Amino acid sequence: MAGRHRKKRDDRGAVTVEMAIALSTFLIVLGMVLYCLAAAADQVRCLDAAREAARQAARGEPEQARNAAARIAPAGAQITISTQGAHIHVDVRAAPAGGVLPGMRLHAQAFAVREPTE
Repeated sequence: MAGRHRKKRDDRGAVTVEMAIALSTFLIVLGMVLYCLAAAADQVRCLDAAREAARQAARGEPEQARNAAARIAPAGAQITISTQGAHIHVDVRAAPAGGVLPGMRLHAQAFAVREPTE
């Protein structure tokens, strides 16, 4: 039995590897959560921009409507204001959080009826 040497298993460094995996997973999840929060904030900005533009356009101020929507919406948003008779439709589309993830788009719409003029 003297010829048989059993090597003891060396566990040194295992905790370091596990900690590195756990830390990187935590950072990935944290990044995803922060991206989702930024996307939600940009969605609210798109909705606010569409509503404000619809209100301004209903008052008969289409240029101010476009300026207000551009000021409120996220950077790079596409703003479409269309009228059909007395009905006004505003469409705002944008990439969330500066377009970090391709293929994801935000979209908000607002409708209004033109106010009567005197």
